[in-house]
Amino acid sequence: MAISLSVVLLLAIILVVLIRGGNLKAGPAVVAVLFGFFLASTGMADDIQRFLDSITQTVGSIKF
Repeated sequence: MAISLSVVLLLAIILVVLIRGGNLKAGPAVVAVLFGFFLASTGMADDIQRFLDSITQTVGSIKF
């Protein structure tokens, strides 16, 4: 839960920065948010979550 909340917060910050910087207009941003919302309710949501979890585990296992 904490990782997914962190990702949501990070993506929200990026979205705000892109909108305020003029790189992304409000209309396409709303479409992107709605796309993500509806994608989360499809059968692909579990596959996407597993993919993101595996990336998170891979990055977390890297020793610096």
